[in-house]
Amino acid sequence: MKLTVIIAAACALAASGALAQTPRMAPSQPSTSGATPSQTAPAAQDFVNKVAISDMFEVQSSQLALEKQPDRDTKPFAQKMVKDHQQTTKELKGLVDGGKVKATLPTALDSEHQKMLDELKGKSGKDFDQSYDQMQVKGHQDAVGLFEAYSKSGDNSDLKKWAAKTLPHLKQHLAMAQKLK
Repeated sequence: MKLTVIIAAACALAASGALAQTPRMAPSQPSTSGATPSQTAPAAQDFVNKVAISDMFEVQSSQLALEKQPDRDTKPFAQKMVKDHQQTTKELKGLVDGGKVKATLPTALDSEHQKMLDELKGKSGKDFDQSYDQMQVKGHQDAVGLFEAYSKSGDNSDLKKWAAKTLPHLKQHLAMAQKLK
């Protein structure tokens, strides 16, 4: 049963890409860090879209996890995700609003992330925890890959610096997500 849930969650996330927006990144084999070796950095607007959607999903799914009375390891993780991703949202908004990044921030989840959130809303107990945990692992693997690519070859110097500064926190989130039971 657990393997089925893991496979289903992985397939759903792979289909949508936890940071999905158009255009999508080319698929490739992830490394142990979650980065994809052939991943190229998206344009600034696409990076902003992916990060903002990811942050919204992290905050909303983690707030939902806290409402669902999560297990012992999920609760502190979800609390940290809400706090940290609200902070990255604030920092990204500051870069855009301050004119350092010429981009428009999305104001709502895309349909794929909304569908994942709706699916989580319909779950409870161990089923919820397992789905949430797997979404967190996949989402943070994708985020690490995205931030690594953008910090190396992004097209906006301020956004590149921010991606490089944020990357260690995302790697920490990934390590934490991988330890969820």
